[in-house]
Amino acid sequence: MSPFKGQTGLKRIFNAASYSLDGLRAAFTGEAAFRQLVLLNVVLIPVALLLDVSRGERALMIAACLLALIVELLNSAVEAAIDRISLDLHPLSKTAKDMGSAAQLVSLTLIASVWAIILLG
Repeated sequence: MSPFKGQTGLKRIFNAASYSLDGLRAAFTGEAAFRQLVLLNVVLIPVALLLDVSRGERALMIAACLLALIVELLNSAVEAAIDRISLDLHPLSKTAKDMGSAAQLVSLTLIASVWAIILLG
């Protein structure tokens, strides 16, 4: 059992919220790709709220945008963990980082696809 898993109740919730905010702050200050996606979301989410689409379509448009942020956070976490282990070039490190990048490409393709299907369909 991890010694870091001892908190329960409200203390655990406050700690978890603090760790989450620390992660968002680290991503925003240290990852240009995350900042770019935040900017994209700042533009697209209000547009989705203003468009004359159904609630379900609006929810899909917003969910696709937020998913790209989630994927970027996970991609950045993988990169940080790989770099923490070693900065040496290794094929497995490259594969892990490339897969994270590919996941982000898929999430951006999802945004474009969802928006195109809804707006052009």
